[in-house]
Amino acid sequence: MRHWNTRLGGSAGAAMLAVASCWALSAWAQSYPAKPVRIVVGLAPGGGTDIVTRLVGQKLAPALGQQIVVDNRPSAGGNVAAELVARAAPDGYALIVVTASHAVNPSLYKKMAYDPIKDFAAITQLTSQPYIFVVNPSVPARSVKEFVILAKRAPAGITYASSGSGLLGHLGMELLRTQANFKAVHVPYKGAGPALIDTVSGQVDAFFPTIISGLPQVKNARLRAIGVTTLKRSPLLPDVPTIAEQGFPGYEVSGWYGLLAPAATPKELIALLHRETVKVLAMADVKSRIEADGAEPVGNAAEAFTRYIQTEIVKWAKVVAESGARAD
Repeated sequence: MRHWNTRLGGSAGAAMLAVASCWALSAWAQSYPAKPVRIVVGLAPGGGTDIVTRLVGQKLAPALGQQIVVDNRPSAGGNVAAELVARAAPDGYALIVVTASHAVNPSLYKKMAYDPIKDFAAITQLTSQPYIFVVNPSVPARSVKEFVILAKRAPAGITYASSGSGLLGHLGMELLRTQANFKAVHVPYKGAGPALIDTVSGQVDAFFPTIISGLPQVKNARLRAIGVTTLKRSPLLPDVPTIAEQGFPGYEVSGWYGLLAPAATPKELIALLHRETVKVLAMADVKSRIEADGAEPVGNAAEAFTRYIQTEIVKWAKVVAESGARAD
């Protein structure tokens, strides 16, 4: 037997080793998961990211036959959570739900301990949701074009709130400002709550909240919605046109959540997680809950999600550079 192994050598031996390795990987993948799966979230409990993660995790658990544990690690715009998962064992037991900040942070932070593309394997994009362009009712603008004209004529410049420097509510206005060529004074807040309060009270003129946070104030007429940031209108505000259709072609800002794993996670596990997660997103109760919050379930292919993140990184790098935005 020893003589036979010696003679086999070379490419034949390598082939046998590859077959054995594939068999071992397949057997291991079939037993996955053998313990609870952790999904890390880089934001505090109770927010939109946390809610969607727990909703998906609750449905994913019985499909995988194991408990899903949501681990909230809110710090540094999600960078701490991302680094944690990027350095985790690529065995399918440590995943992360990221937001659009995952594509913005490389431009906001001078030093990052991970690469947003190379250090992760995309599973699928979970959701996409619009922001809405709202103004205080005292602002005499009922469309984006009217707002731009007003901003260009304002001697002191128009003011706008954001939930924090470098977040999409800030960069979304900067994208429009550079496209339409008007001046505006940015007033950053620590979250959407205080930004909404000061926009309602008239301390600032405008704000780009997510549709779910801004909608109640629009419904009770405390704020006026003049535009939606996605390329198609929101079913929650069907009469409010998109910014793009108001004379700003190509303008698009979408908030999104997506599921990632460490880069070296076996493709078989990525395929399994993708398949089961997409099934969860298609469930009627999950779909209706996500849509009730103004978002849209996505469930795209892993490759498509990777390309989307790459496109978002390039897009926001330009906006960050032009606006001079920095992390809080």
